[in-house]
Amino acid sequence: MGLKGFVEGGIASIIAGCSTHPLDLIKVRMQLQGETQVPNPAVQTLRPALAFQTGAAPTAVHVTRPPRVGPITVGVRIVQQEGVVALFSGVSATVLRQTLYSTTRMGLYDILKKKWTDPATGNMPLVSKIGAGLIAGGIGAVVGNPADVAMVRMQADGRLPLAQRRNYKSVLDAITRMSKQEGVTSLWRGSSLTVNRAMLVTASQLASYDQIKETILQKDLMKDGLGTHVTASFAAGFVAAVASNPVDVIKTRVMNMKVEPGAAPPYTGALDCALKTVRAEGPMALYKGFIPTISRQGPFTIVLFVTLEQVRKLLKDF
Repeated sequence: MGLKGFVEGGIASIIAGCSTHPLDLIKVRMQLQGETQVPNPAVQTLRPALAFQTGAAPTAVHVTRPPRVGPITVGVRIVQQEGVVALFSGVSATVLRQTLYSTTRMGLYDILKKKWTDPATGNMPLVSKIGAGLIAGGIGAVVGNPADVAMVRMQADGRLPLAQRRNYKSVLDAITRMSKQEGVTSLWRGSSLTVNRAMLVTASQLASYDQIKETILQKDLMKDGLGTHVTASFAAGFVAAVASNPVDVIKTRVMNMKVEPGAAPPYTGALDCALKTVRAEGPMALYKGFIPTISRQGPFTIVLFVTLEQVRKLLKDF
């Protein structure tokens, strides 16, 4: 029974991850907008000049930053500049990430849910659901972090100048080259952020889905079917997006930073990245990419749970 939960969760997660990959790629590109640690700052334009008075003659100091554009514009630019295939950059890493991370978290959550459910009533308190999600998400994130780093880099590669692109051929090529060029520890760069995000996402996503679904059925608002699954999963996706977006922005930037040999890294850690981001771009920068995040998290969560429910029906006799 324990293994069955891993198989069901893994299949549903891989299908959901691949089907929503372009939205995830757009989200990553938007989260990197306005980053001060960019390879070609001369290209950064479109910000009003700030004039400071020094002595008798005024001196104009121009602070330039890239324009912030929406998800549709980002998607169109990717297709125009890199081709339609670029929307699936890093999809091999997504498959590996879902195989490692999501399979682990879904399977562990299922085990904990069965252990912590009251056998007399068949109910599990919301606090226990959240606790199970935190534990399952944290362990899953540690297992899947190398694939997560590779996925972020492969998705972000197209925004770099041609001479500076990493041009990973596949997720295995990315992991191999990172290990050789930057050390094995680079595969767990940003792991603390990945763990924090995964704990938030899993706890909010899985716990809220179960809780909302149970509430709908208990109050007899809808019957147990596709409508209930879609409603509960979309609400769960929204909760997960709100809870995880700030950590996701910092995670993306830390994982994507390019560390030159002998040079200080752009960010010394998660807190440093958060402070630099807020100082340079304002607090709302932590919610960059929120529209594509919810646009991706909603469909992802719907596909995930609808597929999961169907897979459970198919495997119920096993």
